[in-house]
Amino acid sequence: MPKNTKNYRPILFTSAIAAIIGLSACAPGLGGFTSVRTQGYEISESALQQVRVGQSQDLVIAVMGSPQTQGNFGNESAFYYVETKIEQTTFGLKTVSERTVLAVYFDRNKRVSDKAVYTLQDGRLFAMETRRTASFGLDRTFVEQILASF
Repeated sequence: MPKNTKNYRPILFTSAIAAIIGLSACAPGLGGFTSVRTQGYEISESALQQVRVGQSQDLVIAVMGSPQTQGNFGNESAFYYVETKIEQTTFGLKTVSERTVLAVYFDRNKRVSDKAVYTLQDGRLFAMETRRTASFGLDRTFVEQILASF
């Protein structure tokens, strides 16, 4: 142990503060290094207000751009514009923080009949099917297949 430990105290204190600041930067809720980016369309409030009932399909495309997805339901159709905001931490953890879907519905004359804005709260979770389709023969590991060939 060194004789003069008073000289080491400021260094230890500074190192401890630097470690605390460095570790707190990793936590997403505490001002961590996260970046927010938008995938899909940027649905602005001004563009949303320009889409009104009775407008033509071509005018909606001129205001909003080409739709990300289209749907046809008999004589009616719909355009869907999806905006997704994703937060990504320094370590690559991605979370969807916000999702907005603008649905513009058209009648058979290709005029706007209605529009709706959906968010994450409007969505529903559903269970993914995890069963596997049976394959021909036995399920063998790589080593079992090699040994079976002899």
